[in-house]
Amino acid sequence: MAVFTPVTLDDVQQWITQFPLGKPIALKGIASGIENSNFFLDIEQGAQVQQYVLTIFENLSFEQLPFYLQLMRHLADRQVLVPAPIANNQGELIVALHGKPAAIVTKLEGSSQMAPQPVHCAEVGAMLARMHLAGCDYPLQQPNLRGLDWWNATTPKVLPHLSDSNAHLLRVEMHFQEAFAGCDTYKQLQTGPVHADLFRNNVMFDGERLTGFFDFYFAGCDTWLFDVAVTVNDWCIDLATGVLDVARVRSLLDAYHGVRPFTDAEQTAWQPMLRAGALRFWLSRLYDYYQPREAEMLTPHDPTHFERILRERIATLAPKLF
Repeated sequence: MAVFTPVTLDDVQQWITQFPLGKPIALKGIASGIENSNFFLDIEQGAQVQQYVLTIFENLSFEQLPFYLQLMRHLADRQVLVPAPIANNQGELIVALHGKPAAIVTKLEGSSQMAPQPVHCAEVGAMLARMHLAGCDYPLQQPNLRGLDWWNATTPKVLPHLSDSNAHLLRVEMHFQEAFAGCDTYKQLQTGPVHADLFRNNVMFDGERLTGFFDFYFAGCDTWLFDVAVTVNDWCIDLATGVLDVARVRSLLDAYHGVRPFTDAEQTAWQPMLRAGALRFWLSRLYDYYQPREAEMLTPHDPTHFERILRERIATLAPKLF
């Protein structure tokens, strides 16, 4: 992610002695995203060099982080393909570096698939369903920190920057989502830990083989359907217009449904939830664009992308869940 906290190899040399890993020989900042400081960390282990990911958390606290790191460990232990957090010699997954919480996780194989085809979407759908089921017995609870409460707190901060048309869109959609969140159908939706940010750049592939989901630091407890909606809104669209690609949507939803069947309540809630997924990321991109933070490497995402998607979800019915 964007490098907010500079770290050198010298900084890491002493710090890493508390981990049962080996000698660090290279450190490189990862220049994408806007939430945490991430680095590739090469560690010498005998005759081999193993690569890990070092993350310094810029916004999440020591108190919040156990939910995320222990969730990743929980999922990895149940054969869900995610990075495995590494504990230090005291069994701690989160330790301080430059006064901020930090963690080391294993690095996934492969690369992000930025031009997905139906076969890739099917892999994502099936793994997402397995992830949801694997999280059913996860004991920790933490709400989605970018859920409705955050939308309500953020809307007045971005409204003054918007055109009349976009301000109207935001007010109307917020009213719609508040009513939707209070309805009986919403209360029937299945809930549990969700990734909540499963974009193309947060999934790794080796050819057509999915090798893992990563970047769980927006995860929380929410409806599983919200997770599906966020995923479809990125994996299954024409990027220029936000229009859904029916073949990719069908592949992702059918693969998910084959592992964890959708419910009738989820079918009813599908279109509103696609709108909710678009609204969440329109709001966060507006906030990052108009309230930027300093960083060594930082490029805020274009808010108009999710404005287009939201308008498209309001105007056009999506393919049904099943």
